[in-house]
Amino acid sequence: MKQLRIKVLVGLFVVAGILAWAGARLWDAFGSLPGVPVAAPIVLALIAVVLAATALSLRSRLRAQREREPDAKGVDPLVAARAVVFGQASALVAALVAGLYGGVGVFLLLSGVDDARRTQAVYAGFSVLAGAAVVAAAIFLERVCKLPEGEDGDDDGPGPARA
Repeated sequence: MKQLRIKVLVGLFVVAGILAWAGARLWDAFGSLPGVPVAAPIVLALIAVVLAATALSLRSRLRAQREREPDAKGVDPLVAARAVVFGQASALVAALVAGLYGGVGVFLLLSGVDDARRTQAVYAGFSVLAGAAVVAAAIFLERVCKLPEGEDGDDDGPGPARA
């Protein structure tokens, strides 16, 4: 499984932002631009909280397992892998959504200063911040679940299957 690359996420954010800005400009020329939903930053923030809580839970369980504490509840490798995949997918979608709302927000700020557009731009800005929180939580989760050096199973020593 490949690690998330910040360059890919930033590139996705920028491309989505440019396309959203151009689309919002075109849409506004032909009619009224749909509003930014109030729930957008809330949903993204909830996803960030779930990812951060998962990372903190797995981190404490992995630490207890590595330190061989009595009654330590181990972590199933498949659960950790699923958590990482969920985090990576969430980061990619959050970068895309944050780019879309960022582009719309920039258009709203540059097009006018009435109260309705300013409010929509604020919702879009909060959506971008919440998307960044999802990306940060996903990267943290990925780092928590990364195997320490030498435990990746790719060592060259003779193992049961090689003997």
